[in-house]
Amino acid sequence: MTETDAGKLKLMVVDDEPDNLDLLYRTFRRDFQVYRASHARDAIEILDREGEMAVIISDQRMPEMNGTEFLSRTVDRFPDTIRILLTGFTDVEDLVEAINSGQVFKYITKPWNPDRLKAIVGQAVDTYLVLKKRTAELRRALRRESLFNAVTTAIRESLDYSSMLQKIVATIGQTFEATCCLLKPVESDRLTLDEFSYQNPKVPINCCTFDPSLLISKVLETRQYQVSSDTQDGCCHQLVVPISYQQQLLAVLALYQQGGSSTWRDEDIQLIAGVAEQAALALSQAKLYQRLQEKQQQISAELEVARQIQNNLLRQRLPEIKGAKIQACCYPAREVGGDFFEVFAHPKGDLWLAVGDVSGKGVPAALFMSSAISVLRRELSVELPPPPNVIIQNLNHALSEDLIGNNCFITLVLACYTPTTRELVYANAGHIYPMHWTASANLAENPNYLKVRSIPLGILPKWQAQSGQLVLSAGDTLLLASDGITEAMVLNQTQLNKKTVDGTQPASHSMLNQEGLWQLLKSEPKPLSLNHLLARIQADNNVQEDDQTILSLEVM
Repeated sequence: MTETDAGKLKLMVVDDEPDNLDLLYRTFRRDFQVYRASHARDAIEILDREGEMAVIISDQRMPEMNGTEFLSRTVDRFPDTIRILLTGFTDVEDLVEAINSGQVFKYITKPWNPDRLKAIVGQAVDTYLVLKKRTAELRRALRRESLFNAVTTAIRESLDYSSMLQKIVATIGQTFEATCCLLKPVESDRLTLDEFSYQNPKVPINCCTFDPSLLISKVLETRQYQVSSDTQDGCCHQLVVPISYQQQLLAVLALYQQGGSSTWRDEDIQLIAGVAEQAALALSQAKLYQRLQEKQQQISAELEVARQIQNNLLRQRLPEIKGAKIQACCYPAREVGGDFFEVFAHPKGDLWLAVGDVSGKGVPAALFMSSAISVLRRELSVELPPPPNVIIQNLNHALSEDLIGNNCFITLVLACYTPTTRELVYANAGHIYPMHWTASANLAENPNYLKVRSIPLGILPKWQAQSGQLVLSAGDTLLLASDGITEAMVLNQTQLNKKTVDGTQPASHSMLNQEGLWQLLKSEPKPLSLNHLLARIQADNNVQEDDQTILSLEVM
């Protein structure tokens, strides 16, 4: 077969009459590779050997197997082939059946007109070429969709960024039957030390020793795919494709194919490039998610350290004072918070109590809380501490500039209790009222609210207020709390005995307030336990909205 013949379409003529067979051959031999068969069996053998024909022209009336039966046997194997039937007699039923079943494109009666036959064959060729083109396009589309689905599935099944990269390289390597496939991540236009690979299991391990570094360098420089072929030591072909998202190079994909006479086809390159674009979006999102996770883990670790530091700032072991019992609890709403308390037994014998609340929550509030408690301890540690109102004034002087500059403020109640005289002196900077009651008082009565109060710290550059004072007796209790206690949402007790139409109790919540806190305190078992009290308050709240701090002093 000449080189010219190799570029022609294949055409088969089948007829048991030698003259007709010779005439058909001479009619089409200049334009086609013509194959002749005088019997249907011979034609089937030629198809087994030569493969698909563009056009088959078959006589209808032949011994053992007629043309309709022969053509029907070629439909499943070669669906794109165009079939033409020659008939010398009128057999309407066979012709109608053949045409309706799609086995025959046209039928021509004998004797035929050569020009008309050529015209019909020309139409058949045009139809064949359109079918082949559409079939090829459909096959490419199905292959593209199949590969995209495979990559999408691999991405969805990946547990993390690294497993996603490994599944992408394995999926592409398997789909294109590559000998080896490498995927190398890129950070800041430089290759990382990580490498993900796939090797065809049918190929020995020592056969995959290709070095794509030169092509990778070109891809890093040009952002375009690179192709290379080497025919010296056997045919081997390399392809390196960039994986980029929004002009950011995320990785490079290198494929190596050993054997084969031709390099990577444009169709395969375009398909791999399309998959790379799809994978780039997923990789970008996965990379961002991984960084967010790493950042979140770092923040969580730092917040845990901050929480431990903040817990250490609050005195874990309360001092034992003769004739008095002290309890204190502090629960931040987040890892760290702005609430704090202080219990300081001065060497001279006085007991200092404080509960404070920095506006806001989280880290900013915790930083001001640390500053406030540090300055407070410095003020209390002097040999002769000034009265509570002067200490608060000094606190405001030390912290007001930063507080005002950051739109923050601190509420604080500070009290000094002298065990020998049972005198209590206090000052209040915008904090909720301390509560005081005696054990012998009628429970129906309200507690004594210590109402001497001024503005919070950080409102004005200079803070001024008077101190309040009272004398405690045996059995008296002083309670200091933050607004996280009084503003907690609790189940409305007035709704407990009411029921809706369907027999269920309505879920009605209201703010506890100091009045509600007093009602809880009256129903608390004796002796008073702040942990038990807080457990009752928190039982109605799935989420703690604010820091909660409470401190009590009981005179024995």
